[in-house]
Amino acid sequence: YLFIGPQLNAQLEGWLSQVQSTKRPARAIIAPHAGYTYCGSCAAHAYKQVDPNITRKIFILGPSHHVPLSRCALSSVDIYRTPLYDLRIDQKIYGELWKTGMFERMSLQTDEDEHSIEMHLPYTAKAMESHKDEFTIIPVLVGALSESKEQEFGKLFSKYLADPSNLFVVSSDFCHWGQRFRYSYYDESQGEIYRSIEHLDKM
Repeated sequence: YLFIGPQLNAQLEGWLSQVQSTKRPARAIIAPHAGYTYCGSCAAHAYKQVDPNITRKIFILGPSHHVPLSRCALSSVDIYRTPLYDLRIDQKIYGELWKTGMFERMSLQTDEDEHSIEMHLPYTAKAMESHKDEFTIIPVLVGALSESKEQEFGKLFSKYLADPSNLFVVSSDFCHWGQRFRYSYYDESQGEIYRSIEHLDKM
């Protein structure tokens, strides 16, 4: 961590310095969870819209990649460490969510294996560094929800979304194209396959 911190910090600053804050203050952002080599510059466009002066709680919603989950799950730890600084999980909000009976608990192994939340932690830390002791995070692992479950969770989170001091980070994939993803959509009007995939990504 001693070596990674300054290097990561410089990378994040580089990407953020190249984009404009046009939609600030964002209430919710959608940003990718690929490796930073692939998506660091793209994610900067989202994180540049975060206003650390008003943001006090950050909900990070990431899809589950490793465990089958029909609901949402909460972490079992108090702190997520990043090479920049530690992020505190909001135990008060976790308590409120837990009381609904709608959540499962992530095992430590699942938590450590899952990158969809992890990839947002350094960017969250960077976006909030001017107020680093004044905010908490609420990581939520999202399963393959039925339509009725989506509505239930939507209703539950809507009251938190209504508070301007809460920010929602929605962790997303880029386009996963190819046989191993069972997805090989091709729009021939775009020309070569790689052009069609690029067009899809940009949509």
